[in-house]
Amino acid sequence: MFISNFKKKVLINKNILISGVGKGLGRDMMYRCVDNGAFVFGFTKSKKDIKSIKFNYSKNIKIFIGDATNEKFIKKLFKYFSEKKIVLDGLINNAGRRQRKSFIDFKSKDIKEIMNVNFISPFLLTQKFVNQLKKEKKGSIINIGSIVGEFPFSDLVGYASSKSAISGFTKSLSLELSSKGYKTRVNCINPGFTKTSYFKKFRKNKRLYSWTIKKIAAKRWGDPEEISRLAIFLLSNRSSYINGQTINIDGGWKS
Repeated sequence: MFISNFKKKVLINKNILISGVGKGLGRDMMYRCVDNGAFVFGFTKSKKDIKSIKFNYSKNIKIFIGDATNEKFIKKLFKYFSEKKIVLDGLINNAGRRQRKSFIDFKSKDIKEIMNVNFISPFLLTQKFVNQLKKEKKGSIINIGSIVGEFPFSDLVGYASSKSAISGFTKSLSLELSSKGYKTRVNCINPGFTKTSYFKKFRKNKRLYSWTIKKIAAKRWGDPEEISRLAIFLLSNRSSYINGQTINIDGGWKS
């Protein structure tokens, strides 16, 4: 079991929805939310992922099988919350997709695909989340972006565009919600190179891996836990004065 990052559990009695909990960062955030007292509703596209959920956590987690880009699934998911009279306190838009492709080789379907997964789906999921909230209820929305949305990278123009859109969405939505009386905060976390599911494969490319290490002031990749700590903080009441921010966690990436 993970050790809590705080002396006291900071998410007690909170219901948190997390997309993309099958592996990597989503899985880590799910476990750490539970460690801090939350009940987590998560979803993933793979049935195999569910089998690897740690038994000790099963009573505080409910996993759904579904795709974040499937609007029928999202509608059905929130119908379940409505019927069970479950009001969510927090949302982490974590599900996303990487895409490496030369701009010259882009087809219209490529940009539509990456924008649908990384921007349109979180946009619509967030809309459902906000609609189930009462204005006076204090909620927290976290969008998972990427430093690729902040710094230039070759052959990642489509991915970068989708993550830049998430940052802009975060800022504008936080302003709109607060101006209309909602107590819900919206923030974005931009992870740098982190040891998630693609780390081992990436490390085999010694030249590319060495290039990333040289560009990171900390001279290492981050651990998922280091991203999750901030997510827990932003979900908690301890971050009540943080709103509309995009925060890089990248070990000091040098553009």
